[in-house]
Amino acid sequence: MITSFSEGFVRATEPHAAWGMEQLEAFTGFLPSAPWTADLDACVYRQGGIELRVGLLGTFDQSDGSWLWGWANPGFAGAPVVAAAEALRRFGEERGVPELAREAVDLSGFDDPAMAVERLAFGAMGLLGAAGYIGVQAGPATRAYLVPDDPRVPVQAPDPVTLPRVLLTAVSALPDAAPRAVVAGYFARHGLPAHPAEPGALAAGLPNGSSVHVTFDAAGRIAQVNVSAVGARGA
Repeated sequence: MITSFSEGFVRATEPHAAWGMEQLEAFTGFLPSAPWTADLDACVYRQGGIELRVGLLGTFDQSDGSWLWGWANPGFAGAPVVAAAEALRRFGEERGVPELAREAVDLSGFDDPAMAVERLAFGAMGLLGAAGYIGVQAGPATRAYLVPDDPRVPVQAPDPVTLPRVLLTAVSALPDAAPRAVVAGYFARHGLPAHPAEPGALAAGLPNGSSVHVTFDAAGRIAQVNVSAVGARGA
């Protein structure tokens, strides 16, 4: 049983946090609220008339707070549907991230195991560069978590108007993450060359020609986000 995520997990996933939140919003808006079905042998997920190719990350047992990776599930071991989970296992073994390398993760020691499993799935989404993740009730006390692997899912481009909120939300939602790493990771994920604008600040140009300037305070927290775009204000 663990009571918090390892340093290795936090450091590996924090660069993907802001991009992940931005992309997850786009994915949630794309997928209609409706009943779902899945054929995991065929890697297919259907919801509201949309059919997507997906991979199975794993399952969460709500009765005891335990997570089982898809690759460790005897019913799916070696199947195409757990290829993404297998990639995470290899990453965890190579980088020393125990949450990814173990067959099962006991999340019952967290203050809120249900939130902890969402953090685990969100981190997996970021590491995979997946365009979202899906958590669905697959049984009376079982939730299944999947990631789309389908070009039909829209990929969100940087939005100068929402960018301050995205960055601030990411660092507030993940208090164990380093804000500078979150910001630098967002720029890197979008292929935006970042540079130190001054001591304690990062700046980057956005695809539409505007620019963003992020200032950090002495404690490393985001102090201000300024975007030079019409309709965007500093936060």
